[in-house]
Amino acid sequence: MSEPILTPLPQQIVIQQPKESAFGRYGKWLLVALAFCIMSIIGLTATYQSYFSDPNGPTEKFHSLSRTATKKIAIIEVSGAIMEGDEFVKQQIDRVKEDDNVVGVVLRVNSPGGTVTYSDYLLHHLRELRKEKDNLPLVVSMGSVAASGGYYVSMAVGDQPQSIYAEPTTWTGSIGVIIPHYNFSRSMAMLSIMDDSIASGPMKQMGSPTKPMTKEERAVLQELVDESFAGFKEVVLSGRPKLKEQPETLAKATTGQIFTAGQALELGLVDKLGFIEEAIERVAELAEVSTDNVRCVQFEKRTSPLAALLGASTHTPHTQGFDLRALLDLSTPRPYYLWTVLPSLLE
Repeated sequence: MSEPILTPLPQQIVIQQPKESAFGRYGKWLLVALAFCIMSIIGLTATYQSYFSDPNGPTEKFHSLSRTATKKIAIIEVSGAIMEGDEFVKQQIDRVKEDDNVVGVVLRVNSPGGTVTYSDYLLHHLRELRKEKDNLPLVVSMGSVAASGGYYVSMAVGDQPQSIYAEPTTWTGSIGVIIPHYNFSRSMAMLSIMDDSIASGPMKQMGSPTKPMTKEERAVLQELVDESFAGFKEVVLSGRPKLKEQPETLAKATTGQIFTAGQALELGLVDKLGFIEEAIERVAELAEVSTDNVRCVQFEKRTSPLAALLGASTHTPHTQGFDLRALLDLSTPRPYYLWTVLPSLLE
């Protein structure tokens, strides 16, 4: 009798699923809840800030001196080209005007200048600020460059003594007016391009870069420059009254030349060489407050809560690439209080 053949049983592989953890089961819901909480906190923060201040205005930031003092010295910053469309300086002025705790201002100027109109606009509102707050002490602190329109707005100090400080390496002056003009007519002729514009009168295309400037056009533009320049010198005399008795020095200071801080000091365009700390101390002295009992603050451009969460800069970034407005501006005759040969590209 043969032995039975035993067939081996198939092996069974048992796969045990790991038990799902509590986080794995509810993790996605926790992440959703966390995201919701973050957005809620951002919204509440924005609401809180807008309740106590202008939601679109600048934010106040501690700079120096006493952190606990109620009285303030405010730094108003004029930085970069002074051009229409940049409202940050005006927003700073308005913020100071509304704050009864501000006892003095340091006008921090670091600018090559800008358009005649906007330089005068800022000077006007700085003067109004001082007037509305009972001749509020204002001292200028010049940065690396405070030229042309940058010097123009510095005249907000008026006849207040010892009120313009320049750093030892500051370049300032450039007191003058320029209407940039570029003649592309020869290049156009080489490319067989001609200006075939239709104008209502012979002066309508005055200053156009597509054709040479005529003597009549140049005379008209020169008259505009001379009139603006006369206004500039009057503004300089309002802030540097001693130059009224020194016509030769005034003539030397208003050739359009840029000066070092030392040269500007000799000409009387600035009062002292010193950094912003010295300017702050001078404001405290004029306001008759101790530096131990006053807080110095500055302002930053407000960012949205989401942008702040993502680490966005508080300063508006410059537009990258070529700006069509700059090209159009090249063909527009416009006077500038500016120390540069390419004013429109600064926008």
